Amino acid sequence: MPKAKSVRLSDVAAVAGVSLATASKALNGNPRISAATRERVRAAADRLDFRPNALARSFASGRSGTIGVLTHRAKNTFARPVAMGAILQLGAQNQAALVYDGDVQETRAMADSIRELQARRIDGLLVIGDGHEHASPSLTHNFDVPVTYIFTASSDPGDVMYLPDNREAGRMATQHLIDTGNTRIAHLGGPETSIAAQRRRAGMRDALAGAGLQPAGPVVNSDWTRVRGAVAMAELLASGAEFDAVFCANDHIALGALETCAAAGLRIPDDIALIGVDNWEGTVVDQDGSRQLTSVDLELMELGRLGAASLTTGEHTAGEHFSTPTLAVGPSSRS
Repeated sequence: MPKAKSVRLSDVAAVAGVSLATASKALNGNPRISAATRERVRAAADRLDFRPNALARSFASGRSGTIGVLTHRAKNTFARPVAMGAILQLGAQNQAALVYDGDVQETRAMADSIRELQARRIDGLLVIGDGHEHASPSLTHNFDVPVTYIFTASSDPGDVMYLPDNREAGRMATQHLIDTGNTRIAHLGGPETSIAAQRRRAGMRDALAGAGLQPAGPVVNSDWTRVRGAVAMAELLASGAEFDAVFCANDHIALGALETCAAAGLRIPDDIALIGVDNWEGTVVDQDGSRQLTSVDLELMELGRLGAASLTTGEHTAGEHFSTPTLAVGPSSRS
């Protein structure tokens, strides 16, 4: 079978009835070309299924159409959807992604990646971390293109950073418990030194203060695990505090709390309502596909999309930017 002839820009120009130069300018969005002419050229390109040659377009625009992506342990459970969202957004913007995975805290490995990226003609750089407990060393000064940090803070507060809104997650979780009739809300927190845990706790205080409430009982801190969540819930029950709901700093803690409540003969949510944070399918959904928990979703894929879009849409402004969390209601709280 003979190979199909590729459609050239000159074919588009002929169908649209314009010069080759005008067709090129119209497809590149040149404002000097009238809207009517741009539309006529685009209609001709669509009719002919014209696909611009990426290399030729790069030479013409002076841009490579490639974004560098430095990831920190991209296989990490929470970093994975961030990276996926960023790469999908780049694809939607017809941008290629050149990905290097490693440890942004490891100086020698990072220096090698920086040299590789500097040797490429990238149009921008995304640095994707694995949380926001540690600030990534700022790499912005190494590049003369825009740099955006996603799912990690930068050591330079003047950099562009996209982060999950942990404070809003804590506020949203607590507000849901209040809105469903709970007035004595306790808290099982994450590690005391954790920035994410601190911000989620601050969000809880925001919601309680807005409703004229105080936390019920002592704040019991633990690590992020299910085992420690079960122990923390046992300590909260043993404290003698009166509470009708518990905001857990993450879903693993909430699942541990759920186990302790079941062992104590407490009904969820009739006796105690529970809510967590992360809405990670591997934890909130059990083996038969049933949801176990109400949780706040940090929208990590959307976070990746927002960060990547900052390099391609011109919304590249310094400071911290946040994705908006969403509520996923399950059987551990009243609906």
